[in-house]
Amino acid sequence: MDKPGKLHYFWILVKGMAMGAADVVPGVSGGTIAFISGIYEELITSIDQIRPSLLRIWSKQGFAAFWKALNGSFLLALFAGIVISVFSLSRLLSWLLTEHPVLLWAFFFGLVLASIIYVARQISRWRLAVWTMLIAGIAIATLVVSLPVADPNPGLPYLFLCGALAICAMILPGISGAFILVLLGGYKTALDAVHQRDLTVLLTLALGAVFGLLSFARLLKWMFVRFRNGTLALLTGFIIGSMQKIWPWKKVLESRIYDGKSIVVREANVSPWNFDGDPMLWQALLLAIAGFVMILLLERLADQKNVSH
Repeated sequence: MDKPGKLHYFWILVKGMAMGAADVVPGVSGGTIAFISGIYEELITSIDQIRPSLLRIWSKQGFAAFWKALNGSFLLALFAGIVISVFSLSRLLSWLLTEHPVLLWAFFFGLVLASIIYVARQISRWRLAVWTMLIAGIAIATLVVSLPVADPNPGLPYLFLCGALAICAMILPGISGAFILVLLGGYKTALDAVHQRDLTVLLTLALGAVFGLLSFARLLKWMFVRFRNGTLALLTGFIIGSMQKIWPWKKVLESRIYDGKSIVVREANVSPWNFDGDPMLWQALLLAIAGFVMILLLERLADQKNVSH
């Protein structure tokens, strides 16, 4: 097998940027992007390999062996893309969420809808246990997105917990890490920290994320090895259950003012015809179709790449 070249890792970087962009938006999961771009299992496996034994490999066989065992080039390219995207796109996405929420949600709605089809097609055999896992995933995600939002006044220990839980959601297709931060009351704090380069808050969130990532990846890896079809069905259910969160047309039921900014804490989905404002129906429909087609194209490109290898 040929060693992956620079172009391969460039595309890993791009996929990381797509994951980072999704993770900034409450309701869209970076794990969904990882899945539909064909790198999900490699990501989980690579994170699972981060163990103390890697240090022994480094001391006995050298840095090159350590880096290969870590799958370091893949992880470096991917997480560099995520970081680049979070810092470069967070302000743009925040502006879009405020100024053009219907169009942004419509695009992501089409993208996530297509990803349901993609993930479900990976299931090789549908049995009662697999259907049960699908229903369980839908129920869990539905419960999560209906939880009340906490007051956004977190201290550093609470932010550590927020980081740990959000990163677990980030690598789960369907459940958004950013939305978990919204539920826990840490989203605004995290976004402001990115804008203001608040290193104390960012480091606390990062440490929590590392803790959560290393712990949760091992569980996911074990589930994929032992119960692949059931795990895929559970992830499909997560995505289906989360769709209500990214429906483009919403009615605000409750909002709160924090530091002079209005934060929505409770809302309801409505039809475009009952939307309070311009529903931008045709524009939203076109963007939803664009998101849907984008996933189909990514799937086709991934299939062609697998055939060529």
